[in-house]
Amino acid sequence: MDISKTHVYLNREISFLEFNERVLAQARDENVPLLERLRFLCISSTNLDEFFEIRVASLKQKAIAPLSLVDPDSLTPQQILKRISEKAHLLVNEQYRVLNETVGVALEKEGIQFLRRSNWTPEQVLWVSEYFRSQLLPILSPIGLDPAHPFPRILNKSLNFFVSLNGRDAFGREVEVAVVPAPRALPRLIRVPAHCATAPYQFVSLAAIIRTHVHQLFSDMDVTGSYQFRVTRNSNLFVDEEEVDDLLISLEGELPSRRYGDAVRLEIEQSCPEGLTHFLLDHFSLSADDLYRVDGPVNLNRLLAMCDLVDRPDLKYAPLTPGVPKNLMPSSDMFEAISNRDILLHHPFESFLPVVDFLRQASKDPNVLVIKQTLYRTGFDSVLADYLVSAAASGKEVTVVIELRARFDEEVNISLATRLQEAGAHVVYGVVGFKTHGKMLMIVRREGNQLRRYVHLGTGNYHARTARLYTDYGLFTADPDIGEDIHKLFIQLTGLGRVTTLKKCLQSPFTLQQGLIDKINREIEHAKMGKKAHIMAKMNALTDPQLVNMLYEASGAGVQIDLIVRGICCLRPLVPGLSENITVRSIIGQFLEHTRVYYFYNDQESELYLASADLMTRNLAQRVEVAFPIEDEALKIRIIRESFELYLTDNVQAWQLTKDGTYSHVMQMPGEEPLSAQYRLLRELSLERKEL
Repeated sequence: MDISKTHVYLNREISFLEFNERVLAQARDENVPLLERLRFLCISSTNLDEFFEIRVASLKQKAIAPLSLVDPDSLTPQQILKRISEKAHLLVNEQYRVLNETVGVALEKEGIQFLRRSNWTPEQVLWVSEYFRSQLLPILSPIGLDPAHPFPRILNKSLNFFVSLNGRDAFGREVEVAVVPAPRALPRLIRVPAHCATAPYQFVSLAAIIRTHVHQLFSDMDVTGSYQFRVTRNSNLFVDEEEVDDLLISLEGELPSRRYGDAVRLEIEQSCPEGLTHFLLDHFSLSADDLYRVDGPVNLNRLLAMCDLVDRPDLKYAPLTPGVPKNLMPSSDMFEAISNRDILLHHPFESFLPVVDFLRQASKDPNVLVIKQTLYRTGFDSVLADYLVSAAASGKEVTVVIELRARFDEEVNISLATRLQEAGAHVVYGVVGFKTHGKMLMIVRREGNQLRRYVHLGTGNYHARTARLYTDYGLFTADPDIGEDIHKLFIQLTGLGRVTTLKKCLQSPFTLQQGLIDKINREIEHAKMGKKAHIMAKMNALTDPQLVNMLYEASGAGVQIDLIVRGICCLRPLVPGLSENITVRSIIGQFLEHTRVYYFYNDQESELYLASADLMTRNLAQRVEVAFPIEDEALKIRIIRESFELYLTDNVQAWQLTKDGTYSHVMQMPGEEPLSAQYRLLRELSLERKEL
C-alpha cells in the first residue's frame, strides 16, 4: 500500500498539544477532586508556557532560516506554526472556559471564591485600598513612554499592565501610554482577611488590586484604561560547546539572557482595544497569530497557589503513604539486602527513602571506598547532595557527573556543582555535545579481600519530590556484570575513553537504538516463521523516525505491538497496510507517568529492559542514556503486570490514539468493572509491604 509520508508520521508539536488537551480534560472530570481539577488546569497552562518557550521558539528560528528544514511529517516550520496557532488558540479558549464556567463555579459553591472587582463589598474595597497603599504603592514603578523613557525590557512571563492616559505629567509633557510591571516577588493571589471575608476562602488577584488603584501612580492625569499583558520569550540557551573552556562559567553567563529572549507569544486581557494591542504586537515583532486574548488572569498558572492556601483535604487527593519493602526498612543493612537478590522499587507507590538510605549508609560505612553518581535534576535542597558532601568530606572518593544543561534547572545544578567541589568531590559536567541523562549510582565496597559493586539504576531523577509525583522504577543490584557495565560507563563519562562493549546494558548514543532495532527484527523473524511475536513498550514520548519505521515493519510482519505513550507520539496506529497491529494508549491520572519499559516476547524467552531513555532521536543520539535488563523472573513478572497488564486494561484514565491522530477516552463497557492502573497500584503497593 502506497502511503504518503504525511500519513505515516504524526506531527510532534500537534501531538504535544493533543497531550495537553488530555491534561485539561482532567480539569473537566467531575470524578477528580475539585482542587486537583484546578491543579490540572494550571498544569495545562504551565505546559503550554514551556511549549512556547522552547518548541515554538525553535520553530520560529527555523522559519526564518535561509533553508527551512522539513519535519518527517513533510510539514515546513511555517506550516507547523500555523497549525500550532490554530490549535493553541482553541486550547487557551477552553482553559478559560473551564476556569470561568466549571471549575470556578464549583469552587464558589464550596466557599472558595476568586473575587472579581464588581463583587467586592464596601469592607473589602477599604481593605484593598489599604493593601495597595501599604504593600504595593511603595514598590511599583510606572514607566511613561516618551523619547526619554523607551519601552522597558519586559521579563519573560512577567505580569505587566499597559495603561492609556490623558493629560500632562509634572514636566508638562503629554503622555498617552505607560507600562507598569508587577514585581515578581509579589504574590499573585491574596487571601481576603477574616474580618471582611464573606466566605471561608476568598481571594483577590494582584492584577485586580493594581488595576483598581493604578490611577494613584499617575497624579493629575486621567487613566482611561489599564490592561494586563504577558510576553513569553525564547528560553533556549545557546552555548557554543566547541569554543568554551568552562561550561559552568559559560552557562552562568548565558542564563540571564533567558529572561529577555525574542518574544514568541503575547497574552493580553480580552478588553484591550485594538490600537493598544497592535502597538504591543509591533513592539514585540509579533503577528496576529501570536496574540492570545484571555478572559481572566493572563498568568493562569499562578492560580496554582490556591491549592496550597486552601485547607480542604476533602477536595484533594488522599495523602500518599508509599510502601517500603520489609527488607529495606531504615534499620536494614542495605548492602546485605541487595547482595541477597535484586530489589525493585515502583515510585511513588513505593517510597524513595530506600534510595536515600542507600546513599546515607554508603556515606557512613568505613568499608565503602568509592561513590559515583549521575545527577540530572535533584531539587534545591537535596538530602542526597548532603550525603555526597558528607562522604567526600570524610575522605571517600566521590565522583558526581552533573548535567548542567538540565532545562530550567541550570542554576540549581551550578550551585550544587560548586558545593560538591568545595567538599572535595570530583565533579564533571558530562560530555560536550551530549546531555548525561542516565540515572546511575554505584557504590564500591571492600568486603574481605574483594571489592564489590552495588548499583542503583532508575528511570527517573534522583529527586525526592518528583518521586512522589512521577511513576518511576528503581533497581538495586549487586550483579557483577551490571556493576562492570556501570563502572565502564562512569569511566567513559569522566575519562572520555573509547566506547567499550557492555555485557548486559544498552547505552545511548552507541548501542541503545541499534539494540532495540535488533530486538524488533528478531520479533519480525519469529512472526515470519509463524511463531508468536509481541512487543510492549511504555514511555513518555515516541518520535524517532527510524524506530517508528521499524515498528511499522514489525506490524506488517504480524507482530502484535502494544504501546503506552504518555505524551508525544508520532506513530500513527491502526492504519491498514501500515500499522493495523499497533495500539497506542496514554494514561493521564494523579501521577505523571514517567517509566520507560521495553518488552520483547522472544519466542517465550522474554527480555525486559528498564531505561532512562524515551524513543526520541535526542535520547537515542544526543544523550548519554542507559537501559538495563531485568533478569530476576519474579521481578520481570511483576513489572509486566504493573506496567502493561494493568495499564492496557485501564478503563478509567486511559486514552486511545486513533489513526487520525486524535485521542478518544477509553470508556467502560456495559457491566465492566472500573479499573484504574494507578489506583490499583496505590492499593497494592502503598499499603502492603512487599518483599520484592
